[in-house]
Amino acid sequence: MQIISRATSRLHTPEELEQQLGENLKRLRISKNWEQKVVAERAGIGLRTLRNLELGNGSSLNTLIKVLRVLGRESWLATIAPVATIDPLMLTRDAQPRQRASKPRTKKLT
Repeated sequence: MQIISRATSRLHTPEELEQQLGENLKRLRISKNWEQKVVAERAGIGLRTLRNLELGNGSSLNTLIKVLRVLGRESWLATIAPVATIDPLMLTRDAQPRQRASKPRTKKLT
């Protein structure tokens, strides 16, 4: 089961993506034959909170993480923003890993 494909994510509004994610979570819960009440209790959230998440009616990141853990899909989070393990620039020079982002350079007018 795929949360959201990269190809189609550019075509949807944030609200549509929320609804699609909720539907995927609901399908996963149903495939495990678990009632909403069971998942909500195991996640330590309210039943209404789980319903809102499954309906795509807004939810917190904290709630999403709790539900993913209960459903055994916490690994989905790793696919959101994978961290590069090899930085090609670090191979070409003797440098320390970056500690923070730099400000964009401004163009000089001539």
